[in-house]
Amino acid sequence: MDFERILATVSERGTGAIAEEWLHDIEKEYGRVPLIFERMSERPEILISHLLYKSAVVETSQLEPKMIELISLAVGAALKCSHCVEYHMAAAKAKGATRAEILEVILIAGLLANSAVLADAYRVVNGKPEVCPSCDINGTGLKKTCSE
Repeated sequence: MDFERILATVSERGTGAIAEEWLHDIEKEYGRVPLIFERMSERPEILISHLLYKSAVVETSQLEPKMIELISLAVGAALKCSHCVEYHMAAAKAKGATRAEILEVILIAGLLANSAVLADAYRVVNGKPEVCPSCDINGTGLKKTCSE
């Protein structure tokens, strides 16, 4: 990604024109534009900054594009975002993912989502811990609980 060139183009042509062009490119590549991108485009600076960030993450990743889409699909499934699942499933297929691979990541997402539900509920059943492991960011020792 040539970040400086992209910024220069945005500056020259304007955020509205670039946002519209990028949405058109997304629709052309994936068959539709995700709802969140449509809403972000109402404020082109938001859409552009989001897509630049997304591109930077993807383009500097050591993972193959298909794997990135399969992970995105799994996260969307775990978060119960049907729009995310539909979009990333289409993107994964476009990048060569098989039906078996798609089903596999959905099973893994379900397994982890189920485990998170159980772990959280069991903590509640066992009584509120002094420090919530989820709130103790990276084991930093911050004595923060979910109620704070």
